[in-house]
Amino acid sequence: MLKTNIDRVVMQSVQGKIHHPLSTSSPYRISHEGVPLVLPATGGITYNVKLGDSAFGWAGDHIEPGVSIKNDNSSENAALMALSCIGNEARVLSGDAKGAKGFVTGTHGGIDHVLAYFKQEDLENMGVEDKILIKAYGQGLKLLDYPEITVMNIDPNLFLKLEIEEVNGKLRIPVVAKVPAYLMGSGIGSSSAYSGDYDIMTADEKEIKGLGIDKLKFGDFVLLEDCDNTFGRGFLKGAVTIGVVIHSDCIKMGHGPGITTVMTSKKPLIEGIIKEDANISKFITRDI
Repeated sequence: MLKTNIDRVVMQSVQGKIHHPLSTSSPYRISHEGVPLVLPATGGITYNVKLGDSAFGWAGDHIEPGVSIKNDNSSENAALMALSCIGNEARVLSGDAKGAKGFVTGTHGGIDHVLAYFKQEDLENMGVEDKILIKAYGQGLKLLDYPEITVMNIDPNLFLKLEIEEVNGKLRIPVVAKVPAYLMGSGIGSSSAYSGDYDIMTADEKEIKGLGIDKLKFGDFVLLEDCDNTFGRGFLKGAVTIGVVIHSDCIKMGHGPGITTVMTSKKPLIEGIIKEDANISKFITRDI
């Protein structure tokens, strides 16, 4: 088993509320083909888009499955974003769904939402502005035998279930697809990968289908080739990043399915093994 500092990782409360979708005076979004469209996008409660569903084909833009959470205080929201980790427990504190439990599925940069999965019956009882508490747990997790690999944004208990193999000084991890660095778009150049995501660009449909990226689902693990997320997001030959698909494909140029980072290394110390079922829903067994 991987040696970690899990016994020293701190669990702390962060909190937000279900955030209403936003729009401007003009409802149009312009596609990469130059077509103006009026579509659902980020925020609120998304009832019919689920963890494990395809990230493609929806009549929407940057769709966030489940519940979108934000804190009105910008500094507190920054902490909510930075400390919430995929797999963390989320609990409803107010409204008709009070007491319901779910889990974090990712963090979405730009709009700065934390995303969470709940059972359908709980979604039906929720309302905009219901308060949700998250047991933030994961930032600071280290691999004691692999100091050059950085782990972030993932609950330690989820991380240790990922069927990671140690082979010749490297870690092998199941992923659904491998993404070349030239396809990484919106969010590239960010100063930190400890919050938010960045997008796989999907305007070139032939390239996307050829790489099998068009089959990605919400919650899938992917490997990003030549991508260094250690101190921000950028290109570095030989670097490897593992991430999770957190929002849908997009119509805008330079955008596509969003990826929240969970592991990264400046050196080729991480290898991806293609498995169709490499999705967070496979490993989270909490009764929700």
